[in-house]
Amino acid sequence: MRRRATKLDKIRWLIVYSTDIIHLAALIGLAELYLRWRLGLPGWAAGGAAVLLAVLVALAARSFRIAVRGGSRPTVLLAVTGVIALPLSAIPVVWAPVLWVAMLTPFGRRRTVTLAAVGSVLAVNGYVALVSGWSWALFAFQALLTALVVGCVLANLWLWRVAKEAHEGQEAKARLAVSEERLRFARDLNDLLGQSLADISARTAGAQEALETDPAAAGREMFEVRDLTRQALREVRATVQSYRALDLDEVLSSVRAVLEAADVSCTVRADTAALSAETRTLLATIVREGATNVLKHSEAGHCTITITDGVLEMSNDGVNGPVGDHAPNGLGGLAGRVRAAGGTLTAAPTAEGSYLLRAAVRA
Repeated sequence: MRRRATKLDKIRWLIVYSTDIIHLAALIGLAELYLRWRLGLPGWAAGGAAVLLAVLVALAARSFRIAVRGGSRPTVLLAVTGVIALPLSAIPVVWAPVLWVAMLTPFGRRRTVTLAAVGSVLAVNGYVALVSGWSWALFAFQALLTALVVGCVLANLWLWRVAKEAHEGQEAKARLAVSEERLRFARDLNDLLGQSLADISARTAGAQEALETDPAAAGREMFEVRDLTRQALREVRATVQSYRALDLDEVLSSVRAVLEAADVSCTVRADTAALSAETRTLLATIVREGATNVLKHSEAGHCTITITDGVLEMSNDGVNGPVGDHAPNGLGGLAGRVRAAGGTLTAAPTAEGSYLLRAAVRA
């Protein structure tokens, strides 16, 4: 199954292709070659230079992709593009050294990039000065072009790092919330059972000591131990039940936030005021499982959740190819719970091309 693209993946490729647009602008060099050909540059030289320029553009885009993925410096790639840029600079095609400097930007230090940029500008303009005389216009144009491309590359890399840090911060926040909930549950169990188990242990030891000298007293102690054990069991069950109980409104809000974070537009229309606590918990569990299936098993762009008079309908447009009439595995156990509560649960594609999860329970 094809992995679903995350928001971070989409941001990464948006940044990569926006930088490719900067690189593809180097195709202006083709127009420059055409003009030079019309002014007397041999056809074979103009054609060869055009091919080299196209290769240079593609390699420049490849270099930025490596930088975004966090790869090591592509030394061979930089060397190859440097060799390609040399004959283009001799024509000269002013875009060629600019692209080479742009490729070096993500992997070099500021001093190295600055020296490379200044050196390429002076080298091309020095060559032009020897061949046809000095041109301040060409010098200013290439200097501005180099600064613009280098600045755009640095800005895109910075934007990518900010987006990545924000995404990682959201994941860390979610993991922290889970860890805090586990710690809270552990503290509650310790507070709940610690004293009870200590009392049970002490009374059991007392009964053991009194067993030989006063069996009746030992028996009374064991009855106390039995009562303490039953009380502890009731408290544990009550605590676990409270953790199992889900707040339907909170789950709906959380599911909508999660789906929209995954670029799935979510519409919620729910009337939950008249629902009993058991029904609310059951529907919350179904909504959570349904949202999981939307993220894992579909390519949905929109999801609609409605709850009216104990009837939950959760539909999405993410049907991808033929789908069977059976619900996903995660809903199998929930269907049994719904039937036990006197309701029904179905999950199947519709004639309109969407996928509908429907649960009807007593309000």
